[in-house]
Amino acid sequence: MAKPLLKIQRYFRRKPVRFFSLILLYLTAGSLVFLHAGFVGDNGPGARGGRDSLIASEMGSWASSDTRGLGLMSRVFKEKRRSGRRFGPPWMKKTRQEGQGMVGRGRDYTSNWKRALKGRNAKDLDDGRAKYIGCYIDDTQKRALRGVSFFDYKKMTVFRCQDNCAERGYMYAGLEFGAECYCGHKIQAPNVSESECNMECKGEKSNVCGGPNRLSIYRLELSQESARRYGSAIFKGCFHRPDNVTLALPFSAVIQNMSVDKCVDMCTEREKSLAVLAGDRCYCGFPTPLFSLHELEDEGMCLNRCQAEEFESCGNDKYFVVYQTQVQDNRCMDRHFLPTRAKQLVALASFPGAGNTWARHLIELATGFYTGSYYFDGSLYNKGFKGERDHWRSGRTICIKTHESGRKEIEAFDSSILMIRNPYKALMAEFNRKYGGHIGFASQAHWRGKEWPEFVKNYAPWWASHTLDWLHYGRNVQVVHFEDLKRDLFSKLKGMVEFLGLKVSEDRLLCVEGQKDGNFKRSGLRKLEYDPYTPEMRSNINELIRTVDAALKKRNMSGVPEEYMPR
Repeated sequence: MAKPLLKIQRYFRRKPVRFFSLILLYLTAGSLVFLHAGFVGDNGPGARGGRDSLIASEMGSWASSDTRGLGLMSRVFKEKRRSGRRFGPPWMKKTRQEGQGMVGRGRDYTSNWKRALKGRNAKDLDDGRAKYIGCYIDDTQKRALRGVSFFDYKKMTVFRCQDNCAERGYMYAGLEFGAECYCGHKIQAPNVSESECNMECKGEKSNVCGGPNRLSIYRLELSQESARRYGSAIFKGCFHRPDNVTLALPFSAVIQNMSVDKCVDMCTEREKSLAVLAGDRCYCGFPTPLFSLHELEDEGMCLNRCQAEEFESCGNDKYFVVYQTQVQDNRCMDRHFLPTRAKQLVALASFPGAGNTWARHLIELATGFYTGSYYFDGSLYNKGFKGERDHWRSGRTICIKTHESGRKEIEAFDSSILMIRNPYKALMAEFNRKYGGHIGFASQAHWRGKEWPEFVKNYAPWWASHTLDWLHYGRNVQVVHFEDLKRDLFSKLKGMVEFLGLKVSEDRLLCVEGQKDGNFKRSGLRKLEYDPYTPEMRSNINELIRTVDAALKKRNMSGVPEEYMPR
């Protein structure tokens, strides 16, 4: 042992510089370890409590003269002026602190759901959303499920396939070869032994995703809002024959052994978005003022069995059955920045979860101009909201998304469209976004854990104070209720376009109606089967609804929609 130590001593005597360098590195490493321990100590529970108390001390109270008789509305979030770079609204800061370890927004949005169901096999799961019904043959020449399909050879899961099929309104979801997902309304193949569906899902080894030419099929329990479909076509309803049918629907042909498939296929080949069945004749076209699809008739008027199908109706000479094909109506797809800098800044203001992203999608399609944002969200930019990267004061966008409240932020805008949504729906939508992304879902663990009560406690008062702030400090405010826009999209969106000072194109608005959902609609599959609101929560939220309703009426506006009001 002495000889190696003697050799080291002799080495450093000959090379003293190397010796001192080694000592310096040792001391530096020790200092770094000491500093790291100090930072870890600062982030302990005591430090968090200090910051929380500081935030609490900065919270103020708010009451305008208009709501003096309605009681004081406590402000949930109040922050000092932020630095130049915009990282997001104040509520997003808390989200980032609470969400340490969460995957980014671009992830597979079923991850939270999978964690909540970890250890349970999808075949054994029957929770009112999807039920496994068996293993079926799938022929590549004649598919068992003939709707849309998609593949993912790295991340396919049972629930991801179910969500995608449910989002499109299909009744069945089938998985094949571990990575392929097929959707359909009816199963057109025989079932086989369960042992033939033996391939693990690429995204979750605990579940089976069919096999070679074998489908693991689930029946989906859809919400009422999911669209009715036939294959890839969306059922629009029964409509009276237009006065000038040749002008309204310029292309038509008589089809022997008429079926929905044949008419939809013909119109798809002709690149028309509407397939219209009238007995043995098929019409193709686009929605126009001559055939707007606004006057829906009773489906009984269209009852006339298709010659080639037992269960489908093909309409008649007076009443047409209409389907929307997968052809994209390009009359409203062009978008660009404003040609000249806008002289006024128009806010598109809302509480989070009130449909701001959806409203932006509608406005961009209806006007042909990009919308901007007070923040920057990379996932929205990647989905086509190109105005997301522009500074909100650039003047190149038609309006600017914001969730801000408070006098200084509101008075920065010359006018505003204020989106309001039922707080019961808005809170749940924002909770899903917070824990599941823009089109994902919070897990059952989050709903039943401490996160949900804490969220409602903090965010519910903000829903009211946000609206009251904009009504009090905003200049030239147009109120739009989410539910009214959803119920009567054409006229409400037309009013929003006119408020923005632009000429309304009816053809463009009709095009928007056919593509109203965009890329940010949650599927109808994962709705909660229980009421997450406690009686205490409801009592507090109902009082907030009454406060906002009174404030709207005091400004000679219509109050909140009837479905908001406490029963």
